[in-house]
Amino acid sequence: MAFCVWAEASGCTAAIVGAGRSATGRVLLWKHRDTSAVQNFVARARGVRFGFTALFNAGDSALSEAWAGVNEAGFAIINTQSYNLAPDTASVADREGLLMAAALGQCGSVDDFESLLRSLPRPMGVQANFGVIDGSGAAAWFETDDHGFSRFDVGDDSVSVRTNFSCSGSCGEGLGRERYAAATALLGGRQEVWPELLTDSVSCSFYPDEGGVRFVDRGQYIPRRSTSASVVIQADGVMWVRPGYPPVSPSTWRVDQDSVPGALSPDPADGWHAPAWREAQRRRDQLFRRNKKGQWVVDFSRIE
Repeated sequence: MAFCVWAEASGCTAAIVGAGRSATGRVLLWKHRDTSAVQNFVARARGVRFGFTALFNAGDSALSEAWAGVNEAGFAIINTQSYNLAPDTASVADREGLLMAAALGQCGSVDDFESLLRSLPRPMGVQANFGVIDGSGAAAWFETDDHGFSRFDVGDDSVSVRTNFSCSGSCGEGLGRERYAAATALLGGRQEVWPELLTDSVSCSFYPDEGGVRFVDRGQYIPRRSTSASVVIQADGVMWVRPGYPPVSPSTWRVDQDSVPGALSPDPADGWHAPAWREAQRRRDQLFRRNKKGQWVVDFSRIE
């Protein structure tokens, strides 16, 4: 499989919710995406075996890099960047989105994804936690670097969180520890988790500093200025997508395999941007200001 390089600076907070803890009775895959590419869209694409629906960066008219998606076989995948695994090889890096697009196009199960990882030439050019689920209810994290991976299966009664470190590295040592603690606190004690709880509540939470109107954003909260979307996926092909910065995002849309809302679809006349992300960024930009220290401050008193 051939890859080209397109760099992404990302963070992300994510979770796999087992079917026994899901209000829908199906395993849920959640990705709160942080990236330098804050303009995204949702579209249908076709791989070597399967069609799939996925989140892409605005401008990606070739649909080459998927950042969260599900295919017609019920296989779904997301990622979070990991910073405590072996570092990317300098000449071969940032291939996570390309790998996920390839996986959506050809994998029908969690085991298929493991086989794909085993088959790839080394170095793979990735440093990530890949969350995957399939139509049988199987779910797993694959903590993956240039030369290998560790698989962590997720049981039906589990809620398993990842941010920007891997437990096959030094678990808990790395970026995203505060977001990991927040997501674990907000989800760990819940017996039922539903998609909108993730997109409309957890992705909007400033835990543990709830209740204020101004927050200094130094990357410690789940919603960050770099957030581009909150996405929840089921293996039946349904996705819930909240575009842009979740606390002021215009809405959460339901996406089916055969139907992508127009607000989330790319407009070729607008450089392959989607209307909902244009509106989401306008609202986000109203919200943020710099303080005297040069830090970004989330200031809800600025909302018109």
